Amino acid sequence: MAKDGTNRGGARVGSGRKPKALADKIRKGSSAMVMELPEPPAFEGADVPPIKEYLKARQKNGKDLCAAEVYEETWKWLKERGCDRLVNSQLVEQYAMSVSRWIQCEECISEYGFLAKHPTTGNAIASPYVSMSQTYMKQVNQSWYQIYQIVKENCSVEFSGNTPQDDVMERLLRTRKGM
Repeated sequence: MAKDGTNRGGARVGSGRKPKALADKIRKGSSAMVMELPEPPAFEGADVPPIKEYLKARQKNGKDLCAAEVYEETWKWLKERGCDRLVNSQLVEQYAMSVSRWIQCEECISEYGFLAKHPTTGNAIASPYVSMSQTYMKQVNQSWYQIYQIVKENCSVEFSGNTPQDDVMERLLRTRKGM
């Protein structure tokens, strides 16, 4: 404890060596813990769980929300790696919604610009869409890191190629072109 009565030292949450990926442990021949889940009941013809209505809702500006597409792509990516049962569907929904809101903010920045008019003085101020975009991007990254950490720790095969997170910028560019 410091002289002023505050606790400053000690262990910090998230500090320390990060765990190695399961595929790396297997490749090196180290012992590895694999999360074993009971076999789920057989699903009939469903690759992706039902997409909730709020992920498909039409927006006030008349455009469709792309959260359903992001959700579907992410779920299929998880299923290819055998981690679809390990990741909570609410986390994938949160990730998809944050991505679509981030894209929506970026579209507004493109449409209205980086400056806005102050409501009382009429002076130029920074657009609120810029800070909202940054906030949503932070949420996107945090959600993706949680999903990716689960995959990294539990996927026993080496995986490479594009991830849904890599496709976020591509999706943004496609919406700007109107594709």
